[in-house]
Amino acid sequence: MSELSRRQLLGLGGALGLTAAAGLSTAAALSRHPSATGAELRSAVPLPPVYRTPLPLPPVLKPISTAGGVDRYAVTQREASLEILPGVRTPMWTYEGVFPGPTIEARRGRPVTVTHHNELPVPTVVHLHGGHTTAASDGYPTDLVLPEGWHDATHHQHEGHAMGAMHDPRAVVTKLTRDYTFPMIQRPTLLWYHDHRMDFTAPAIWRGLAGLHIIRDDAEEALGLPTGSRELPLVITDRAFDGEGGLSYPSLDPDLRSRPGVREPYLAGVLGDVILVNGAAWPVHEADAARYRLRVLNASNARHYELEAITDDGRRLDLVQIGADQGLLAVPVTHVTLPIAPAERYDLIVDLSGVPVGGRVRLRNRLGSGRTREVMAFHVVRKAPDPSRIPPVLSHDLPTWDRSDAVRVRDFSFRAGRMHGGHGWLIGGLPFDPARTDVTTRLGDVEIWRFIADVHHPVHLHLVGFRVLSRGGEPPGPHDAGLKDTVSLRPGESVEIIIRFDGYRGRFLFHCHNAEHEDMGMMANLEIV
Repeated sequence: MSELSRRQLLGLGGALGLTAAAGLSTAAALSRHPSATGAELRSAVPLPPVYRTPLPLPPVLKPISTAGGVDRYAVTQREASLEILPGVRTPMWTYEGVFPGPTIEARRGRPVTVTHHNELPVPTVVHLHGGHTTAASDGYPTDLVLPEGWHDATHHQHEGHAMGAMHDPRAVVTKLTRDYTFPMIQRPTLLWYHDHRMDFTAPAIWRGLAGLHIIRDDAEEALGLPTGSRELPLVITDRAFDGEGGLSYPSLDPDLRSRPGVREPYLAGVLGDVILVNGAAWPVHEADAARYRLRVLNASNARHYELEAITDDGRRLDLVQIGADQGLLAVPVTHVTLPIAPAERYDLIVDLSGVPVGGRVRLRNRLGSGRTREVMAFHVVRKAPDPSRIPPVLSHDLPTWDRSDAVRVRDFSFRAGRMHGGHGWLIGGLPFDPARTDVTTRLGDVEIWRFIADVHHPVHLHLVGFRVLSRGGEPPGPHDAGLKDTVSLRPGESVEIIIRFDGYRGRFLFHCHNAEHEDMGMMANLEIV
């Protein structure tokens, strides 16, 4: 599978606002500029200095009931005015009035039911990203929860799709509320929940509809990893702000009611010029001189990061990876820098014990420019005892499928294309259609899927985890370790993954998690029978 030609690159560049150095192929040009799959918005409001705002932590949601062995939660989706930039109020769409939404803490094997109540002006859908969930609660894009006054339940399906989607006869539409039930029969890990409404996922996430969901169990807690105040969730996003302090986003329909899509320069993805961590711009965290466990999620629409931890004297600290999207690795993997694509999660240990009191460690983005190179900082303010450890063996329950287990091999291309008279993003040459089944497989089958990309595409599979077998015809990289549900395809690159389709029968999805690509057709149906 060869790289795309320079002629193809120039065609993409003209249509999608991508740039490349003269004489370079797509893969070479864009791998040198990995954040170029998209265009950056510039904020019109004065931006704060970096590393002044304390790092906020998302609140942990309390269950409304624990009866019958099920933890039940209630979440209201509503508009709120939040202080994202210091001294500035920003209107947002939220879960429970906060951004990110409140964290749900679950126990392995103990079911969770979340009742979502929609008080927003548009329909919504909730997807638990990485959850091993029945099809009824997976958040299929047409399974809408309608707000008050939204009388035509089919309006979105007939009129809303950017390229004229067909009616979905299998859609399950409810008014005002919906119960989502999550079995929690999966490895402990960091998941996240977000809006998944067809054609409008990108602007809904941008406006604030995202939150964390953590699964824990006794075995992980017995490992001696950093815990309590030394376990930090880090939701990294980028945003841009208009002159009034509101979020800037190039929607064709700012009301997100009937006309999906973004303005021409942003068809490849929307990037912001402000980096937020847990909803704060370039925050700082007062830390002990000790190990910290960082539960990192890239919740950006399109921006890729390459993280590094740098001391004031220019020394790089190791980023010791202990987990991937779907839970703990078998053994730790040490990185100096770590790429993270939209929707990927990494479970990391960083050791601040060698940093002097008063010293600072900056978490930086090597793919950024100007202030988007900065992410957050740790300010070491005290010495303290540290009983934590990083065990040499983390987990014994990772799947061991190999090529001989696969019953079939499938190939998928992720490329730009024309759809219904406009620009789109296609899987196998086709835009998403909820009425079409793209892949049918049997419950329990093991398959190998091979992907190839034109530009950056973080590919996500619902329901199942997978292992990366190869990248560009070579062994997978160190950042590909463990069980994943999202894999980053670089420009012109081929990736092989191996999957076992276990869990549940029904209709699920796979798609690009560049949210603008997803909204513009880069999604497909997976039927497990």
